[in-house]
Amino acid sequence: METAFISQVKGLLASAKSIVIITHHNPDGDAIGASLALWHYLKKCDHKPEIVVSSDFPDFYKWMKGADSIKIATKERALCEKLIAEADLIFCLDFNMPDRIESLTDSLIKAKAKIVLIDHHQAPTDFATLTHSQTNTSSTSELIFDFISGMGDESKVDVDIATAIYVGIITDTGSFSYNCDYPNTYAVTSKLFAQNINGEEIHHRVYNTFSESRLRLLGYCLSQKLTIVPELATAYISITKEEMKRFDFSNGDSEGIVNYGLTIKGVKLAALFSERTGHIKLSLRSYGNLNVGVIARKHFDGGGHKNASGANIYKSLDEAIAEFLKILPLYKEYLA
Repeated sequence: METAFISQVKGLLASAKSIVIITHHNPDGDAIGASLALWHYLKKCDHKPEIVVSSDFPDFYKWMKGADSIKIATKERALCEKLIAEADLIFCLDFNMPDRIESLTDSLIKAKAKIVLIDHHQAPTDFATLTHSQTNTSSTSELIFDFISGMGDESKVDVDIATAIYVGIITDTGSFSYNCDYPNTYAVTSKLFAQNINGEEIHHRVYNTFSESRLRLLGYCLSQKLTIVPELATAYISITKEEMKRFDFSNGDSEGIVNYGLTIKGVKLAALFSERTGHIKLSLRSYGNLNVGVIARKHFDGGGHKNASGANIYKSLDEAIAEFLKILPLYKEYLA
């Protein structure tokens, strides 16, 4: 991590009395892992940071130490807004523009605090006081390790920090199946295991503690909702609100379903359409040179990475699918 960036952050930390860590709406494993890793580190440096998120996160991330201290705006909105308003320093992790935190966007824009952005998504906007953006990195959690190391505090990385970072890395790489061609990712991972993290137990807690209803939802999606577009090497699944209710849908139950499309021989693009209140959540995954981050930004005002991205589409489910199918031929050269 750049020496100048580290030096400037040190200066901000030296005078900061109130520190807030914010990550994106609907936090995933990287968002929670990076936030908790930084939270633990700052506490070891005698700061008193708070983590604020706009919405709740899945239970299979809540076992990490410190997760119960995260403030959630859907449960404590006034407190979250107060913490942001009174902060001297705000760390924005794993998102590249203010609207990615949805209900807390206005609070962040109006904040008087200095803002430090650490992120790995493509095309960040210029809203932070200091920005470290590195798109070839596996995850923001890996960048947090680099940040701690750059601060000269790698010795402060303990099992709790290492566990949180490892969760971020494995969930943002699909357990090292994409976004994982950067050598530093494996160098960092080896250092995490040197802290005696339990990789087998972490994998079990993240991937093998779903509810029965979630497994039945997955089976239903694969048997009844999977559509293949063979001439364009594409597979997609859609889930309606009624179907979510039928399968007792809870936060995180759709996570990972989109990846199954890419397990089909010949498929290079997979999509998941989830009907939510007022919008459709689109998740995109690709194999090879097709950059779904570009597709998400250009056509759906979304964003993400080369092989994993997403967006919110403010149309009906049928309209969203139709729009997706309409743009597919534009990328035929990548889907041949």
